[in-house]
Amino acid sequence: MTEHILVPLDGSPLSRRALRHALEEFPDASITVLHVVDLFEPGYGAYPDFETSYEPLMGSEEWYERAEEVSEQLFDEAREFADEYGREVSTTSEIGDPKRIIVDYADEEEIDHIVLGAHGRTEEERPVFGSIAEIVSRRATVPVTLIR
Repeated sequence: MTEHILVPLDGSPLSRRALRHALEEFPDASITVLHVVDLFEPGYGAYPDFETSYEPLMGSEEWYERAEEVSEQLFDEAREFADEYGREVSTTSEIGDPKRIIVDYADEEEIDHIVLGAHGRTEEERPVFGSIAEIVSRRATVPVTLIR
């Protein structure tokens, strides 16, 4: 039985769909929403007009504040989705390489299942699977559901 689901959320349409899928398909499991701020693409997937790579300077206090702002916006949205299902989600954010952090987090936090979007690109850039989804699905030690 699945008890603890991890849903990486980057703000892309498929990551939102992944959260809804987890809420619908695993009604008795606890859900953790993880937002990983990529050092090299901190606004990836989240909000196309949210540029944090160069302005403010990457690694500065302002950069961290803006990255945290994006995380909080995503978490507010995740809580709203959960409310629609009469559920609660826990939230956490990390900074680093999403491929590594998602797999490591699942191992360290005793996650039973990972549900994530197949890619974080917009409709115009739609690959079948993105690099993060591919790596996570190959390296995770728990079942992974990719949402298309």
